Amino acid sequence: MTGFIAQAYKGYTDWWRYLLGFVFIFFIWQLFSLIQGVFVFIKLSKEKLSPEEIMLKMGDVDVLMGTLESNLNFFLLLLGFAGGFIAIPFVVKLFHNMKLKKMLTSRAKFDWKRFSLSFSIIAVLVSGSVILDYKLSPDDYQLNFQPQKFLILALIGILMVPIQTSFEELLFRGYLMQGFGTAFKSRAVALIVTSTLFGLMHIANPEIGKLGYQALIVYIGTGFMLGIITLMDEGLELAIGFHAANNLITALLVTADWTAFKTYSIFKNTGEPSVISDIYVPVFIIYPVLILGFAKIYKWKNWKHHLLGKVEKPIETKA
Repeated sequence: MTGFIAQAYKGYTDWWRYLLGFVFIFFIWQLFSLIQGVFVFIKLSKEKLSPEEIMLKMGDVDVLMGTLESNLNFFLLLLGFAGGFIAIPFVVKLFHNMKLKKMLTSRAKFDWKRFSLSFSIIAVLVSGSVILDYKLSPDDYQLNFQPQKFLILALIGILMVPIQTSFEELLFRGYLMQGFGTAFKSRAVALIVTSTLFGLMHIANPEIGKLGYQALIVYIGTGFMLGIITLMDEGLELAIGFHAANNLITALLVTADWTAFKTYSIFKNTGEPSVISDIYVPVFIIYPVLILGFAKIYKWKNWKHHLLGKVEKPIETKA
């Protein structure tokens, strides 16, 4: 079985192809993301504000995220990621002459059992942590459940969140992981660079404004955890399952004024975020346990090679 990163050699791996491909994906992603801004602009225009006042307000993240009806805003936010998701297969085929599957897994086909196991574990873990926190600090929660609006939220979430999270995994743990891996011939460089970029992508999130730049620890740490399980398992199945469950269950269960997704979830957290429970516990306790758990289940071996080894071009490169 060809290693996950080395599968990129089934197509064209010139560094400039990855650069142009990333620019194209990023452009389409941001182009679709502008749709939300257009809706906000139209809404603010009805308030009889001057163009200068409108643009000033749109520069405020709280205004940008809080002007539209919650479900509409949630859908439009996710629509941007859908644009990027659509762009990836096009780039993989046009720029690299490679099948998308080679960027998903090193197995003969995508392993849905792996995806389902990861999704289930994280769904239980996220749900359990919310319930536990509610039991320990009930005053920090208020019931936010509105059946009709929640149903619409659930439909949007089930349809769109997997697209959002799959796009992020395909871009960072797939496209860029293979791009940096083949460019530097190093799994370690691919892991470090993509994990850091993944974390920095979240720098504009409201959580950063609330907790400060130390919140980047959890985003970069999440990038490393997802990168490690991708390299050790030689595929994206576990990472996609984790990411989809984490974002979907969180969006449905709990929201807060300081989170990126403000939704008609079941609960609203009115308390203050905790550096210990929201940053350090996931990164330094939960993530290592998850990695070791997956390692036990799938009998991962040769950690040094998988995480730090060279990326070598296979002898047989015919697609």
